[in-house]
Amino acid sequence: MAMAMSDSGASRLRRQLESGSFEARLYVKQLSQQSDGDRDLQEHRQRIQALAEETAQNLKRNVYQNYRQFIETAREISYLESEMYQLSHLLTEQKSSLESIPLTLLPAAAAAAGAAAASGGEEGGGGAGGRDHLRGQTGLFPTSGGASRDSAGPGEEGKQRTLTTLLEKVEGCRHLLETPGQYLVYNGDLVEYEADHMAQLQRVHGFLMNDCLLVATWLPQRRGMYRYNALYPLDGLAVVNVKDNPPMKDMFKLLMFPESRIFQAENAKIKREWLEVLEETKRALSEKRRREQEEAAAPRGPPQVTAKAGNPFEDEEDDEPAVPEVEEEKVDLSMEWIQELPEDLDVCIAQRDFEGAVDLLDKLNHYLEDKPSPPPVKELRAKVDERVRQLTEVLVFELSPDRSLRGGPKATRRAVSQLIRLGQCTKACELFLKNRAAAVHTAIRQLRIEGATLLYIHKLCHVFFTSLLETAREFETDFAGTDSGCYSAFVVWARSAMGMFVDAFSKQVFDSKESLSTAAECVKVAKEHCQQLGDIGLDLTFIIHALLVKDIQGALHSYKEIIIEATKHRNSEEMWRRMNLMTPEALGKLKEEMKSCGVSNFEQYTGDDCWVNLSYTVVAFTKQTMSFLEEALKLYFPELHMVLLESLMEIILVAVQHVDYSLRCEQDPEKKAFIRQNASFLYETVLPVVEKRFEEGVGKPAKQLQDLRNASRLIRVNPESTTSVV
Repeated sequence: MAMAMSDSGASRLRRQLESGSFEARLYVKQLSQQSDGDRDLQEHRQRIQALAEETAQNLKRNVYQNYRQFIETAREISYLESEMYQLSHLLTEQKSSLESIPLTLLPAAAAAAGAAAASGGEEGGGGAGGRDHLRGQTGLFPTSGGASRDSAGPGEEGKQRTLTTLLEKVEGCRHLLETPGQYLVYNGDLVEYEADHMAQLQRVHGFLMNDCLLVATWLPQRRGMYRYNALYPLDGLAVVNVKDNPPMKDMFKLLMFPESRIFQAENAKIKREWLEVLEETKRALSEKRRREQEEAAAPRGPPQVTAKAGNPFEDEEDDEPAVPEVEEEKVDLSMEWIQELPEDLDVCIAQRDFEGAVDLLDKLNHYLEDKPSPPPVKELRAKVDERVRQLTEVLVFELSPDRSLRGGPKATRRAVSQLIRLGQCTKACELFLKNRAAAVHTAIRQLRIEGATLLYIHKLCHVFFTSLLETAREFETDFAGTDSGCYSAFVVWARSAMGMFVDAFSKQVFDSKESLSTAAECVKVAKEHCQQLGDIGLDLTFIIHALLVKDIQGALHSYKEIIIEATKHRNSEEMWRRMNLMTPEALGKLKEEMKSCGVSNFEQYTGDDCWVNLSYTVVAFTKQTMSFLEEALKLYFPELHMVLLESLMEIILVAVQHVDYSLRCEQDPEKKAFIRQNASFLYETVLPVVEKRFEEGVGKPAKQLQDLRNASRLIRVNPESTTSVV
């Protein structure tokens, strides 16, 4: 009973929701007013949800059933359309066959009909003979199926007439009739498929002539009519059987550089006929060309000597002996591998067998070496040169940056080596370097920018210099023994690649305003990686110096300004008091810092407990100046000598001028003595340490620093003077 009530409630709810006057807002309002509480709403919600799931299942079931019926209907329509098309095609061909009967047969047929009417006993035989004759004429075209092999008529006139009749149904191919000796061999319907994804493209009709293959597309609006699509010479065409892979079956592939097309025949028999007749026609064409070459290369008989008209007044002794004609040396081109060479080259190019193609070319060049060039050889050379051009284009495309850049430089070795064998060394070098430049650029762009600059620089240097090292080794392997100009091109390319690296390096290190210590560490990492190239005899250190000098100058100048600004700020607040570090640990830490800066006698400036007999300004200046010098020496190379020295001089002058000014202006004797003690530390301890460290890092002393320290003696000799010596 409860189940029946539930079913009736669901049916009533379904009818209510399916009614045309249903309004969701009004329905929810009424439901809220009628419900006793939250529980009723939850139950109603579950009923609606169950109804929605049931409706969805019914909808899926109906869609599936309708979809199956639609597929079956579409298949039946396709079959019916195919049968109607074949029927239309057969009727059109029969009509064309009847129209091709010579008009001269009509009087004979009329006479035969009259004779049959005159003699009643022979009436049946004459009719049968006429019909047999007509069947003999119409037998040139297919009576069933979608393809036919044409052997029209006993002579060339019948073949040409058949070709003319069929090609009249193809729009845009009238120019084909201008070729003498051309006739139709085979024709039939095909379906073209897309080569990569095997999707059906279009219905076509193939016309195989004795020297070419014409492909025409089917015009659905006009039954039995086609539109010209493509024309392929047979000597540049390769046929490949495609293995059946259900549902893809009865297919074959036509290879013609630089494209390939896949066609499907109606059944296995027609596919086999297409493959056989294509091979037979190509073989017949090759044999015909070979005979023509032999006839052209065959020596002609000696010309007949005609008797010279007699001249009774001419002395026979004046006759000059005739110069014998030099017979041109014959080159044997009848060998099978030479006859099939153009076709074999096409197959190698289509199958990407580049080594096999170049081997065939080398074999031909070796055979024709030191041989004359009669017309047959020139004709063969022209055909081969066209294949060489096609092969070169394929190899160039293999090295283009548009291709996949994976696999490293070794992936280009195959195409590069074959281009070099073809005598295209310069082009191979140019394309190889362009390919590697694109690969390096892509690798740098794909490098993930980390938060830590130093970590990113480590990855950047590893990626770039590893690629450069692999490229250099591959280049040395591929171009060993070639023109030395290629090595010059590699050096130019390496400099360009280094510029690409420095752009990414500077953008991350210098444009982001990193600290001088971070910049110095990053430059040090780049230099270490660059020195690894010395293992293969490639030194690019001077290039990276030249490309980084401007950025490093900017970094030194920027950090110098920061130190000068900080020193001036401390000087403005200077009270000339001793430092109290409060704890022994802080004092010990300061001693270690000063020792790392090179100040070994700092102990004499420490007092009782945690006091230091120096000003905070002088101590901070000492640590900051020595830190600047250490980081700058990591960035140092000869081009930066004067920049570093001038920056160091400017920083020191700020402190020297402040001490000099304070010593002359201070009136308190106790503070004056303290200032003099700080000046002594600055001149006698700090400046010598700066000079020594600069000389160790650069390799030669700095006269400007010595002059600055010597000038400070005037301050110590005459401290009461109000004249500045700086």
